[in-house]
Amino acid sequence: MQPKKEVKLLLAESFKQLVLEKPVEKITIKEITDRAGVIRVTFYNHFQDKYELLEWICREEIVNPIRILLWNNMQREALTFIFTSILKNKEFYAHAAKLDGQNSFESIVRNCIIEIIKDYIDEHAEKEKRRYEWLTPQWVAQFYAQNMTFVLTSWIRDGMRVPPSDMVDMYEYIATHSMMDLPIEF
Repeated sequence: MQPKKEVKLLLAESFKQLVLEKPVEKITIKEITDRAGVIRVTFYNHFQDKYELLEWICREEIVNPIRILLWNNMQREALTFIFTSILKNKEFYAHAAKLDGQNSFESIVRNCIIEIIKDYIDEHAEKEKRRYEWLTPQWVAQFYAQNMTFVLTSWIRDGMRVPPSDMVDMYEYIATHSMMDLPIEF
């Protein structure tokens, strides 16, 4: 019997190969398991559906590795890691980013980013009374995740032509300047 993580990696690799061949919407669980050399029950022991598998891939390749960087106040390095990781798997993410609808790539990425930002805020924020009651860690996480998701998916859909370091510079500039400072220097 294979360890749980090993089976998940096997299924992920199978899925990633299939995404290069056809749209995510048209990939079946049977195709994933056949290519991975496991039975369908094995897939369902690990994931509910192919969208949960895609989310797992995003967490494993992009989100979880940046946790240590964020917790060590290395936000710039975390951003660089995200863009670089996506660029390393350019073909896969270019195809995956085409996934729209209820389980869109964009919503999967946004949920992953919300989770890590909220975890960071919960662990690092002052526990004092908030200035605005409605300004919760969840709200702040959603705000930043929405922005980051827009930047990432736009970059991916535009062919990832801008180097990761330039994307990080741009994101850092926009994130540190208020809309109230408009017009900003481009």
